[in-house]
Amino acid sequence: MKNSILFITTLFILLFGTSQLQAQDINLKSNNYLVLSKNIKQLKPVLLTANELAKEDGKNYGAFYVIICGKTVNDIANNSDFNTLLEKAKSQNVKVFVCGISLNKFNIDHNTMPKNLEVTPNGILHGFQLTKQGFIALTI
Repeated sequence: MKNSILFITTLFILLFGTSQLQAQDINLKSNNYLVLSKNIKQLKPVLLTANELAKEDGKNYGAFYVIICGKTVNDIANNSDFNTLLEKAKSQNVKVFVCGISLNKFNIDHNTMPKNLEVTPNGILHGFQLTKQGFIALTI
């Protein structure tokens, strides 16, 4: 009798605990997206993708973030094509970040970054934090 109560209790805890974990991992209200990119030239197709996902998701479309990191940060300052894409991103409610660690590694002054480009201290950490919040992430 003791063994069956222990078995049933263990089974109940396993089943109940698993359903709670699944419910916490899925955000059913909106689809939030994150792209971690090592190439600023990818911003144009990313914006096209964001536009299509917004249409596809309808009212379930949430936030769309892009984090730029790596050597490509050298190509951001005074880049008119990139600035044009940043304006388009802003109009589409796509938030674009640049990795502070990358800026520091390549000795780039944070103040030379476009005003509508937010510097995040650690792009990889920020990406993981957003993923933990339920963002669907892609690295390109």
